[in-house]
Amino acid sequence: MQHGKRILLTGATGLIGTKLFPLLCERGYEVVICSRYPEQARAKLPGAAAYLHWAPAESGPWATALDGAHAIIHLAGAPITQGLLGVRWTPAYKAEIRNSRVVGTRGLVNAIAAATQRPAVLISASAVGYYGYSDATPLDETAPPGDDFVAQICVAWEQEAVRAESLGVRVVRLRTGIVLDPHSGALAQLQVPFRMHVGGPIMPGTQYYSWIHPADELGILLLALEDERAHGPFNATAPTPQSNRDFCTTLGEVLDSPAWLPVPEFSLRLALGEMADLVVKGQCVLPARAQALGYSFKYPHLKPALQDLLK
Repeated sequence: MQHGKRILLTGATGLIGTKLFPLLCERGYEVVICSRYPEQARAKLPGAAAYLHWAPAESGPWATALDGAHAIIHLAGAPITQGLLGVRWTPAYKAEIRNSRVVGTRGLVNAIAAATQRPAVLISASAVGYYGYSDATPLDETAPPGDDFVAQICVAWEQEAVRAESLGVRVVRLRTGIVLDPHSGALAQLQVPFRMHVGGPIMPGTQYYSWIHPADELGILLLALEDERAHGPFNATAPTPQSNRDFCTTLGEVLDSPAWLPVPEFSLRLALGEMADLVVKGQCVLPARAQALGYSFKYPHLKPALQDLLK
């Protein structure tokens, strides 16, 4: 148990944050939630030590709470997709996606620099989109970045976090893949046609999906928080990424609904524009650094993971 060690948590009301918050409390941490809407966060996640208004471009109580904290877990950022049928990537929304990550992380590190007693560790979210879109070639944390829109954001996002290393802070950049959750994110959208018995692969079907069960996402987060050997980039993905065709075949088996109706790429591009790249392209990412530190996956294979989440 971690008796009273203070953690600042941003992005607490998101997919990962809502699962992480109670786990941190159970482990004895004193969690301070920093949110743009602190009263909404209080209603959704009761029991935090404090709920502070998150305005990273400004100083305020959140910056004061950072001074003397043990750790910062920084998960905040505007949704990339808002659902597979969400908003298009308009120039204005692309700017919001970027600024919520880059400017937010910059403000956080600036506050660390101004602190009298700096935190020991900063865990800063990133994404496997860092690597760009690729074929079936396995990619570990040593792979170079891509140059598409999402990759450029991830590079700039991580560069801001890395500045904290020069301040004596251990920094972990958590490159997360597709977090499987039946109620939100990609899986919530992908399962809908299968439940209607009209599911199938998204063409071309050969693109790789680097997925992870929420239990392992949380496990790697805790490893990053509590193992002092953890630093630098960490891929938060299962060790068995799947092609979209294989992913959809397995999803159909779990839901007793055969994957028989392919989704053509052109229809997704008509509906989503540039955002369609997220589902018609992919990357084959492996969690080399977590495994090197001895992390044992609870759900290394897709079918048991889907069975746990969907049945």
